[in-house]
Amino acid sequence: MHIAARFGRYLPLIFVLAFTVYGLFFAPHTTGMWVLTGLTGLLSIVGLVDISQNTYAVRKNYPIIGNLRYILKHFRSEIRQYFIESDNDAVPFTHAERKLVYARAKNIAQDSVLAFGTLQNTYEPGYQFVTHSMATVPAADPATFRVTIGGDDCLHPYSASILNISAMSFGALSARAIESLNGGAKLGNFAHDTGEGGISPYHRKNGGDLIWELGSGYFGCRTEDGHFDPVKFEKQAADPQIKMIEIKLSQGAKPGHGGVLPKDKISEEIAETRGVPRDRDCISPSNHSAFSTPIELLEFIKKLRDLSGGKPVGFKLCVGHPWEFMAIAKAMLLTNILPDFIVVDGKEGGTGSAPIEFSDHIGTPLQEGLLFVHNVLVGTGLRKKIRIGASGKIITAFDITKALAIGADWVNSARGFMFSLGCIQSRSCHTNTCPTGIATQDPIRQKALVVEDKTERVKNFHHNTLHALSEILSSAGVSHPSKLLPQHLVMRSSENEIRLFSNIHFYLPEGALLKEEIDSNYYSTIWNSAQAESFQPRVVIPKAA
Repeated sequence: MHIAARFGRYLPLIFVLAFTVYGLFFAPHTTGMWVLTGLTGLLSIVGLVDISQNTYAVRKNYPIIGNLRYILKHFRSEIRQYFIESDNDAVPFTHAERKLVYARAKNIAQDSVLAFGTLQNTYEPGYQFVTHSMATVPAADPATFRVTIGGDDCLHPYSASILNISAMSFGALSARAIESLNGGAKLGNFAHDTGEGGISPYHRKNGGDLIWELGSGYFGCRTEDGHFDPVKFEKQAADPQIKMIEIKLSQGAKPGHGGVLPKDKISEEIAETRGVPRDRDCISPSNHSAFSTPIELLEFIKKLRDLSGGKPVGFKLCVGHPWEFMAIAKAMLLTNILPDFIVVDGKEGGTGSAPIEFSDHIGTPLQEGLLFVHNVLVGTGLRKKIRIGASGKIITAFDITKALAIGADWVNSARGFMFSLGCIQSRSCHTNTCPTGIATQDPIRQKALVVEDKTERVKNFHHNTLHALSEILSSAGVSHPSKLLPQHLVMRSSENEIRLFSNIHFYLPEGALLKEEIDSNYYSTIWNSAQAESFQPRVVIPKAA
């Protein structure tokens, strides 16, 4: 027994070696026997390599059969997705959500409806829903679901759809994916955020409206040493296809980290678009070199607005230290320089690669971040002058409804539009082996993505999602998305209690932060510690705050 337990793991190797010797020298030479001998011969080679290598302990101790562990591990995500997870397991999007996007992108109406009742547990704490009205209104035309972005200093306000394509760079996505997204934006009359990777020929090919995102790498308007180049910016910004300019302070997937494009995905075309070398990963700095204080940020916004000829300029952030955003708000009051818009990115966002700890444990989720930004702008009396966008795991009409009710004016979706292109959530975006040709620079893999077909699907997803939103609004007795309020949303807090969002969340009154006494210990403490001259707090925030 002792010997069997000690050496039994080598029996598969012993068996294939023995059969190989038997097949080569003693067995009748038939076709079937040669096939079996060839198979055992290959397995013998695998086993001998296993016991001779010193990298993998499992393979060394369990030759041949130890490889099953690595094979199953390689396909673990696919096995879970297709055979184990339920329709409502969100990792990160549920099968039901993905199926809904596919149906809307393909115009398959029957897959957008549900038979035999909801699969949601409506008595589980955290369940959310929209209250309906007994005085419904006619469903509004989704074409009217637009918002004008541009403040007093903006010469060219932009009428944006309330659903647009969120930031995804050329490089992170393939050329065909970018071309399809922009083509769909053109057909559907909505905007396409470039991501921080610069403006490629594929962004321009179809002429769809662009939101030019500037990250800390200043791709498309950078000097040789990576700093901001005003001459290059002014030339690029003059393009009429560019409707708005967005400064990326941070993003949901990796706030405070900077963008990462692995060198394996940097083609000659990407290097030319970004102005970077190909022999190393393209990593954006975590901080901007064009400004270092809240006041300097606003001065940079004014500079970009002037250089662009008066186009809307704003910034995107995932909310981190609350006193930093309040410092920006104080700088707005001090300088009277206002961004035209602010996009709040939730930490649940993310389409490409990010360190695990950053994705899991850094940054504020969208719901809390959006509410905080909305409250600060209301509390400073600036909300009516600044538009707010929201992004972070938004793909359904209910997701849009929730973001608008909490405080946003419009939303951006990244992974929703990736699903419309055919993304299967393989979660291999960082490997350059995307099976659908969306998040890869492999020219052969990209050929699987047919631009003409995907362009239509992008447009369909946008149109059908806004149509679903119009039906939700009609049921709630709301004539336009801009009229959604927190009291239209309800969340179950326990098995026997539900509460309106307006009762769950704290909303500051207009101008509350400008008063001598602020009716909130949290907002009062943070506000009094923030300073327009620095992102650092004026005093140490007490633990009780």
